[in-house]
Amino acid sequence: MHSLAGHVDNSIRQRGLLKPGAGVLVAVSGGVDSMVLLRVLHALAPAHGWRLVVAHFNHRLRGVASEGDARFVARAARRLGLECAVESGDVRGLARGRGWSVEMAARELRHAFLARTAQRLGLGTVALAHQADDQVELFFLRLLRGAGPGLAGMSWRGASPAARSVAIVRPLLDQPKAALLAFARAERVRFREDASNRSVDILRNRVRRELLPLLRRRFQPGIERTVLRTMEIVGEETEFAQGAARDWRRRKSRVAFARLPVAVQRQCVLLELARLKLTADFELVERLRLQPGVKHSWQDGWLVRDAVSGKVSRQRAVAGGHSSDTKRLELRPARGAVSFGGVEVKWQVKSGAVRAAVRHANGRERFDADKVGPGVRLRHWRPGDRFQPSGMARPVKLQDLFTNAKIPAPLRRRLLVAEAADGRLFWVEGLRISEPFKLSAATRSELVWSWCRHDV
Repeated sequence: MHSLAGHVDNSIRQRGLLKPGAGVLVAVSGGVDSMVLLRVLHALAPAHGWRLVVAHFNHRLRGVASEGDARFVARAARRLGLECAVESGDVRGLARGRGWSVEMAARELRHAFLARTAQRLGLGTVALAHQADDQVELFFLRLLRGAGPGLAGMSWRGASPAARSVAIVRPLLDQPKAALLAFARAERVRFREDASNRSVDILRNRVRRELLPLLRRRFQPGIERTVLRTMEIVGEETEFAQGAARDWRRRKSRVAFARLPVAVQRQCVLLELARLKLTADFELVERLRLQPGVKHSWQDGWLVRDAVSGKVSRQRAVAGGHSSDTKRLELRPARGAVSFGGVEVKWQVKSGAVRAAVRHANGRERFDADKVGPGVRLRHWRPGDRFQPSGMARPVKLQDLFTNAKIPAPLRRRLLVAEAADGRLFWVEGLRISEPFKLSAATRSELVWSWCRHDV
């Protein structure tokens, strides 16, 4: 038996992740982590009597590459003699419809598929391929975003967010990426590379490719070990505070919310936001914790925390001013025009070397066409939209940018925005261009974007 398989077997036994005879749905994307997980569990299954089924969810975010992933996983399952369940979903459509990020929408659809499939097939457990490097990257992602309790990271075992009756296990959580790659080479495990993993426009990739190497080289060679130890400590303390928060929520006769320890108050708010499937940040948690009964702006409405019960309710804004109309534009052929929302928009895609300097003109901007993607969506601004103007380190709420620019509310509702193929905003009428989509030395295709408002 390969040493990695032995380590995973010990982790499963010691942590009670899988019982003998368990039915396990193995989530497989086609990348090296999940393909190694599948191969290891397949090698261990006969000794434990496990029933394995492969599951693959096609997010339809990368066109033909996504379809290729699905076919690859199905073939791999057949070679191992395993049943394979494949499903796809409209991630971008869900993100637009609910005002979520693409990542949150993908996670929601993926977990729903995995839980539904496990229940349909009579399998009690879903195995995910998260590994130690994922934990470390997650730590820094949440640290940079101010996630607070989220620094605890992922757990070895827990309940599916889509169905409490389905367990989720992560048997590779203490294994570094290097160990998985070594196993794949030694055992000739084939896998597919996701091209988006190489893009430094994605924060997780910058953490992996730029921040962590710098920390290892200049500050702490054993940064992974230090971070994992910190996450374990934070996780145990967070688990205690969460337990106290759940106990408080269950009791009929309770201490007043304001008299709870601050850590427990925060966990109560976080549990409420998780119930509403909302991503929490520190500022939102603190506003809800400290200001009960006050409407706090969020996405397309408000959030309010009840002072007595601690329950957070979501109130949607009454329709009146924010148009839900959208217009899909295909940027191939390489030029075109459309009228939408009182604005005429024209575009042209140019290939080849980009001119270093072009005279600025009102109503015209230039973007990296490859980063924008083959299709964009025009729409009006919506509360909750985020945008990263050129020169800023991270996206911020458009509402805050409008306030700083002293743009009155009636005018904001008329302004157009444009979503790139990945759902991010690359253009906002009247603001400077987006940092992730601007031209660079690596640009090979340029999008010239022009507009003129006629209903002034």
